Amino acid sequence: NRALIFPLLIREGKPTPFFTFVLALLFCVYNGYLQGRSLSNYAKYPPGWLKDPCFITGFIGWLIGMAINIHSDHILRNLRKPGETGYKIPRGGMFEYVSGANFFGEILEWFGFALACCTIESLAFALCTLFILGSRAKQHHQ
Repeated sequence: NRALIFPLLIREGKPTPFFTFVLALLFCVYNGYLQGRSLSNYAKYPPGWLKDPCFITGFIGWLIGMAINIHSDHILRNLRKPGETGYKIPRGGMFEYVSGANFFGEILEWFGFALACCTIESLAFALCTLFILGSRAKQHHQ
């Protein structure tokens, strides 16, 4: 959602520097490769894994995180009316509880994924997401 859909739905935003775009693209490609290779070549799951409480809890966490993330992005995209500028505080959804609801949703999403997959690679990505988006959320809050 954040890498493909959200940028296409933004009406009037600040342009992204090309170097930042390339770095983000390389990171997403490498992380996608790492997660896919880990799951397809190295992860071993017992029969019935999809019914295991660990998988079910992780999947539900991922699903809730994704819903929060998508809804929060919708709120952010619609903060200003066309032509409006200036800072606006988002209201509604999880923004009523945390100032960085979109970041919270994405962090929850990737920790749910890590719990469902139970691989060191998925946990590493969840932790990286926590540290990177956590610092961004703190900056946005201030």
